[in-house]
Amino acid sequence: MKKILLYPANHLTTVIPIALILGFSAGLALDTSFFKNYILLITFIMIFPTMIGFKLKEAVDLSHMKTLLLSLGINFAVIPVIAYWIGITFLGSEPAMLAGLIMISLFPTSGMTISWTMLSKGNVPAAIKITAVSLLLGSFLAPWYLYVLAGKFVDIDPVQTLFTILQIVVLPMVLGNLTYRLLMRKYTPQQFNQEVKPYLPAVSTWAMLAIVFASISMRASVILSNPAILAKLLLILVAFYLINFSLSTWVARKTLRPEDGFALLYGTVMRNLSIALGIAVASFGPETALIITLAFIIQVQGAAWYGKLAPKYKWLQGGGSSEKKRTPAAG
Repeated sequence: MKKILLYPANHLTTVIPIALILGFSAGLALDTSFFKNYILLITFIMIFPTMIGFKLKEAVDLSHMKTLLLSLGINFAVIPVIAYWIGITFLGSEPAMLAGLIMISLFPTSGMTISWTMLSKGNVPAAIKITAVSLLLGSFLAPWYLYVLAGKFVDIDPVQTLFTILQIVVLPMVLGNLTYRLLMRKYTPQQFNQEVKPYLPAVSTWAMLAIVFASISMRASVILSNPAILAKLLLILVAFYLINFSLSTWVARKTLRPEDGFALLYGTVMRNLSIALGIAVASFGPETALIITLAFIIQVQGAAWYGKLAPKYKWLQGGGSSEKKRTPAAG
């Protein structure tokens, strides 16, 4: 049972395509529209484990300011504009999918931001800072960005979108913090990291797979009637992520040392697709969710290959200045 529980989180590049295939097959054989009634609940289950142990105070201290400010500039001033330009150019006749691409750009960072930074021997405290601030800031800016960038193409109520974000981001964040405090009455921080924390991404990943399955199944008949749209969306996503990886690498190489560069890189190319997908399915529909679902494949594969190739070819070694590291406080 332990191996089954942990397997998806450790093999994302394998299980996401499997979930897509199974969902597509189920959608062709059955009426899966009933899934839309449970998406909000499943989304909460997906987000809540990632918030247990989330360090709110990391969002308010003054460490790693250079790396943080660079990441915020890329995440909220540059990437949404790039997504909008790509979307208008190639998805002008598919407004719901255009909204999905813009949503991908509006929710930066995920738990994988910290994980990939750690695996690349990057500045983990800076990655935690970027994740905390970007998640909080993105939660409140996204509805208004979405209204400005896609409101003329899709009927968007920014207040309703903000309410959805409060339900699946802010509420899990608050409850996750309370849950962590309760766990600290039973566990030490070291015990939590060893005995509890490894299972949290596993629970979140299973819920994410359920959403991926539901999203693709509800869209299966449309994809079958127009398979070219699937290839088109994959090419658009490859272009989006290539620009994102290239831009962040260039900025990091010019301004930061490699360890800070990895925090900046993964803090700007890893989008919080779980949140974007949950909002898309709950507030928009399967058309918007489809492109976000496909982004899981491109993002995970891109991060894995970048983590393998960047150290080998020294992509982030450009002689930039470094910031003083600080060790994040526990709890």
